[in-house]
Amino acid sequence: MDDFSALLASQGAVLVFVATLATRLGAPVPAVPFLIVAGGLTVGGQLSFAAVVAAAMLGNILGDGVWFLAGRRWGYSVMRLLCRISLSADSCVKRSESILTRWGGLSLIAAKFVPGVSVVAPPMAGALGMSNLRFLAYETLAALIWTLGFLFVGRIFHSAIQDVIAVISNIGLGALAIGVLALAAFVAWRYRQRRLALRADDIEHIQVEALRDALAAAVAPTVIDVRSDEARALDPRAIPGAIGIALKQLPKHVVGFSDGRELVVFCDCPDDASAIAAARLLKGAGLQRVRVLAGGLDAWVALGAVRAPAADAAAGDPPRDAVAPLAAAGQA
Repeated sequence: MDDFSALLASQGAVLVFVATLATRLGAPVPAVPFLIVAGGLTVGGQLSFAAVVAAAMLGNILGDGVWFLAGRRWGYSVMRLLCRISLSADSCVKRSESILTRWGGLSLIAAKFVPGVSVVAPPMAGALGMSNLRFLAYETLAALIWTLGFLFVGRIFHSAIQDVIAVISNIGLGALAIGVLALAAFVAWRYRQRRLALRADDIEHIQVEALRDALAAAVAPTVIDVRSDEARALDPRAIPGAIGIALKQLPKHVVGFSDGRELVVFCDCPDDASAIAAARLLKGAGLQRVRVLAGGLDAWVALGAVRAPAADAAAGDPPRDAVAPLAAAGQA
């Protein structure tokens, strides 16, 4: 036990920094337990409280700063990348958009405490054009609140933490192996749950070439962009003539699609998750002629058929929001 405690006492701040930085960069490393244990060790003077605070804040600022600058440079594609590898790929961007648009810069504080959002919020702030100084100010405040919150939890329960350390010391490498296996099992379970949720055996897909040909036909399908309003603002690429209705607003407009025309829904998310959810919603409402655009907006762009909204207007095409009365309502 003495050796283990000595290691924590001598390297505790370093461990907190490494774990916090890894967490903010997106690695599946739980920084909170390190911070709580460190907080408990500061009570007896085994760790310097100031050193742990500085280590945790530096890890936060460096990790989030990397993603913030990446968001400034590459925009919405960074969030897509993060959510593609996330265990909650279908919801992480949506929750980040909701928090950021509701709370602005203060959302960087709230995001620290929301799983799946903390990594996505900084690049989204960068993509939305937050200034470097404003980001640094909010990030520093957020890091301080997050750090002090969990450190004081550790200080309050320091007696129990000392008991846990004693047990871990006695078990030794066995405890480490059990922890690693438990983490691996959790990641495997979440990945399996994600794959099961994305199974779309009940949903028909349409390839981008087929959609392009269908849009040129006399009776073209109705194309629905189920990205959120925030996502469309960040990424103005669009399929000409598509109606923009966010997934959460879609139930209000189902009746407007009862003209018998085929519906094609698309998104710009990993594994077409939002589009599949929209297709199931529409089919559940009795609209059976529904297909999902395979690969979403990225596949359409790769085909080279996308045009910016301004180009559509110059070419005489009706603006996307004027394609149908539903479009304007979907933006509300």
